[in-house]
Amino acid sequence: MIKISHLVKRFGNATVLDGIDLDIEQGEIIVVIGPSGTGKSTLLRCLNFLERPDAGRLIIGDLDVDVTRASRAEVLAARRRTAFVFQNYALFANKTALENIAEGLIVVNRWPKAKAHARAREILQRIGLADKADAYPASLSGGQQQRVGIGRAMAAQAEVILFDEPTSSLDPEWVEEVLALMKQLARERQTMLVVTHEMGFARDVADRVVFMDGGRIVEQGPPAQLFNAPRDPRTRDFLRKILAGQPA
Repeated sequence: MIKISHLVKRFGNATVLDGIDLDIEQGEIIVVIGPSGTGKSTLLRCLNFLERPDAGRLIIGDLDVDVTRASRAEVLAARRRTAFVFQNYALFANKTALENIAEGLIVVNRWPKAKAHARAREILQRIGLADKADAYPASLSGGQQQRVGIGRAMAAQAEVILFDEPTSSLDPEWVEEVLALMKQLARERQTMLVVTHEMGFARDVADRVVFMDGGRIVEQGPPAQLFNAPRDPRTRDFLRKILAGQPA
């Protein structure tokens, strides 16, 4: 179980996250939607300590951290429990697909190289890229690169996988293969926190949809409720625009 309490993040005088409270149960798939610049990606980055929050408390499984006083050991512990999938893949260009997946197991988890590579081959098989083990990122399509990025997160066996707009950098023809892999993980009840503008994915896969605006959670609920009968006018306006294909 993950519990986020009163999370605050500021950049200079701008408050990007203004007291976020969110509980996530094990095996739950949460999709976060909202206008650009409202703090969705910052929320994910704070959970993984890619950004240091200014206030709040974070519980991930047996880890309980006051984010303002988190030690280096606590930060590393949080990162082991939260795997991150970046929108721009963030693969090592000089490492093969297999090496990219194994790297975290070797460096962070201190696995022997042979064990990490065996695990990476298992993951490549699961994500349909067993024949690309020795391929470098430059030779892979965008969809394949993002699947390797997801495979790297899967290998970590983290409490939760954080997806930051995982299809936003993809050409349209590669989007579906990435969403299909995410749907597979959802069927396996991998706990996921997903920031996306893929409303179809949110409708079909999420257990709960969270709408953020202005650095706050405005409302949340099951997809059917939030999409069909949103309570807040900001949610209604956002959905009207995005479902009509307008900038939100």
